[in-house]
Amino acid sequence: MWLFHFLKTRNWTALSGYLLFVGMMAVGYYYNLTFVQFGLLDLGTRLVGLTREQVAVNMTYLALTTTVVAIGVGWTMTRRGWSQRFLLKLRLAFAVVLVQTLLTAAAPFIRSETLFLAWILAASVALGVGVPATFGLTVDLIPVGDRGLAAALITAGAYFPAAVFSGVWTIETLSAQMVTVMIPGAAALGVLAFLRLPLTTTLIRDLSAQHRRPAFGQGRFVRMGPEGEGRISRYLLGLITLMFAIYFIDSLGFLRLADTPFFFEVAWQAPDLFPRVTIGVMHVIAALIAGALYTAMGERLLFLWIFGVFAMVHLMGIGTSLGMPILYALAVSLYTVVNFAIWADISTPRTITRNTAVGVALSGWAATFLSTALSLQLAEMGVSLEAHLRLVDALAMIFFLLVLALLYFQPAGERQVTEG
Repeated sequence: MWLFHFLKTRNWTALSGYLLFVGMMAVGYYYNLTFVQFGLLDLGTRLVGLTREQVAVNMTYLALTTTVVAIGVGWTMTRRGWSQRFLLKLRLAFAVVLVQTLLTAAAPFIRSETLFLAWILAASVALGVGVPATFGLTVDLIPVGDRGLAAALITAGAYFPAAVFSGVWTIETLSAQMVTVMIPGAAALGVLAFLRLPLTTTLIRDLSAQHRRPAFGQGRFVRMGPEGEGRISRYLLGLITLMFAIYFIDSLGFLRLADTPFFFEVAWQAPDLFPRVTIGVMHVIAALIAGALYTAMGERLLFLWIFGVFAMVHLMGIGTSLGMPILYALAVSLYTVVNFAIWADISTPRTITRNTAVGVALSGWAATFLSTALSLQLAEMGVSLEAHLRLVDALAMIFFLLVLALLYFQPAGERQVTEG
């Protein structure tokens, strides 16, 4: 793998870029897993005095605004050629981290619904800009052959602390945790992006040229057309589209479990450290397995394994022990690794920001928004936990059958779809 090649050849420039990307993305994903997903719920209900339904409506605004901003910014960056400008993407990433740091520090002091909504909208814009800017750095910093491993390290680096340190989900605790990490991170990004010191100047110059190297630029699943345009198969595009279903089904089940104290008290918020460490370790193991699968397998077997394990976990039932959270951690880590690696591998340096914005916004944010709305609606209609989870299991079964059909009926001569 290229990571070990960097170490062996002492290519410190490439290694620095590798570590920069993994660290930045792991912290960013940890932020979304904890502060955004649970911190804002605590802020809205406990400090602002909103109902869970009112908080969900505000979170809907966050999801929709983030989706619109991400697609708009990603499309603009591709059209104007900014996708290939490393320094611009790095400066946008710095601006996003700086705004998020300020918003995170200010969050515990919000006491009105108006300020809460204003916070949501400001955070949405930052997240929307951050998606194409940060994911767009993949083609500059991570070689194609190492994207599975990099995605595994990001996933493990986010999920392990999210599981182990999940005992307290209050806005004050989460804000203090995140600000402690984000302030030095923002400072380091600012120095790298704006200060023209001898070391940073050389580093930026070398990293800016990496996307033009064969090992970095063209994605693994991209085939170049006769006029130099990047193309991917319609068959692969269909498999990737199914990732929307994974996020939707996953969120639909997890959001209802979040309203059921028993499952969190014996697992994610257990007073004893052992269950939380066990879940965290499973996240790490599953992420590394997924990284190896992503690197070694073609798209057909890769998606069969990832989607198959995900569906299997949902079809095995919830149970009453730590077994289900462990299996859940396995499934989530598997598909998260694919989500971090796949967008760059269906892109070229010119199209990375557009493809990332559309993929992450729709498969992640839009799917989560729809599942949140449906979960709340089912709860208000009086649907029991058991019936809710049976619905999730049924959707998982339908999803798995669709995957099997798509894998079985692969067209003989795959037609191509032009990326740009």
